[in-house]
Amino acid sequence: MASTPAPERGARWQRYLADIENYASVPQPLEMQGTLVRVTGLVLEAAGVRVPVGSVCDVSGSPNEPPVTAEVVGFDGDRAFLMPTGELHGMASGARVMPRALPHLPPQFGVENHPWRRSEDRGLHLPMGAGLLGRVVDAHGRPLDRLGPLHDVRDEPMTRRSINAMERDPVRTPLDTGVRAINSMLTVGRGQRIGLFAGTGVGKSVLMGMMARYTQADVIVVGLIGERGREVKEFIEDILGEDGLARSVVVAAPADAPPLVRMQGANYATAVAEHFRDRGQHVLLLMDSLTRFAMAQREIALAIGEPPATRGYPPSCFAKLPQLVERSGNAGAGGGSITAFYTVLTEGDDPQDPIADAARGILDGHIVLSRELAESGHFPAIDVEKSISRVMTSVAPRDHLAAARIARQALSKVTKARDLIQLGAYTPGADPELDAAVKMSPKLTALLQQDMHERATMAESKHQLTKAIQL
Repeated sequence: MASTPAPERGARWQRYLADIENYASVPQPLEMQGTLVRVTGLVLEAAGVRVPVGSVCDVSGSPNEPPVTAEVVGFDGDRAFLMPTGELHGMASGARVMPRALPHLPPQFGVENHPWRRSEDRGLHLPMGAGLLGRVVDAHGRPLDRLGPLHDVRDEPMTRRSINAMERDPVRTPLDTGVRAINSMLTVGRGQRIGLFAGTGVGKSVLMGMMARYTQADVIVVGLIGERGREVKEFIEDILGEDGLARSVVVAAPADAPPLVRMQGANYATAVAEHFRDRGQHVLLLMDSLTRFAMAQREIALAIGEPPATRGYPPSCFAKLPQLVERSGNAGAGGGSITAFYTVLTEGDDPQDPIADAARGILDGHIVLSRELAESGHFPAIDVEKSISRVMTSVAPRDHLAAARIARQALSKVTKARDLIQLGAYTPGADPELDAAVKMSPKLTALLQQDMHERATMAESKHQLTKAIQL
């Protein structure tokens, strides 16, 4: 075996010594590990570890048990508050708390790849890439569908640079959702953020499944946050179907997951949508639900001592909502987009629920699902009179807007006169506008109803709307 020439060995040693000298000239902070000193409810309290809020740490108790992942959510003096993402069974006082660093490449010459250098990126890194399509994963990016490991993915940071408001492309292109009531009366634009406001059991999951199957989008990202575990498989098999799943990524964080995992699931679903948008694709983000995300933040905030405000929700809950919602929308001119639908669970069907009220102010419109319509067999149970799309005037042509306005006025007149009609006190001829509305009512009701296995294109929806308002 030929030996390396002496001049070449000397040059390599000189580069190595110069590399060491460069690192020695810059102070490198040492790794610090802390100790678990207290566990109160959902919060771990550690001493001796100083890392920024949002950093990820490993808490090691018994040597026979794997470490528990926890995230720093606050601090008080020299004590750090951490929220675990797993079970704490068997954890004892004095457990080691070690900040997690990114894995490094194999050591080689050069400034960027030294194994002894501490990574300053402590945030969470989860799988992103085309390999997620057609898969169901949890909030940590681990497969739940028993289809084997993920391929064609790589770990990327969860935190991304927000898009400058002046760099965003405005919402100008209509989006075909395949739902006739939305296409005709509540036209949605590509890059819009809209809320589905509903109580329990009024068909919001079915409506989300219809949009997932029929909406014109390159990628569908579904975030099932804080819902019943039983609904995850039912949504995928019965509502989404094979065709919908083929172009979808499903992130599931059910109700029994720790609050930090539920919040992480919402952030992960949004980060996956951002990943595809940054590559020029048009993404449909369906998140069920925004209310469960706020409830998870409420649990965390109250656990670390934040004072409650409206109905027990601390102020941080109302600050987290726009931070999550504003990540969706259009990218720059010619780039991709994220059209987002967030379900908002109105507790007790109360439209003045604090989360519902806050969501209305930060979204680009709201679609209200009525329990009264659902109980009468009207599906999808969209209450058009209480719903609005704030971008419809920017994405729909004038004749479409005029037809929708006539239909909305007719529905409003029939609703106000419903008691008179049911009591037999309505006399035709007394009010010509009401007479016209009563004649339109059966056709408008048929327009707004749709079977979950039926697709209605934008052109078909507009044509049927025009026919429905004709006397």
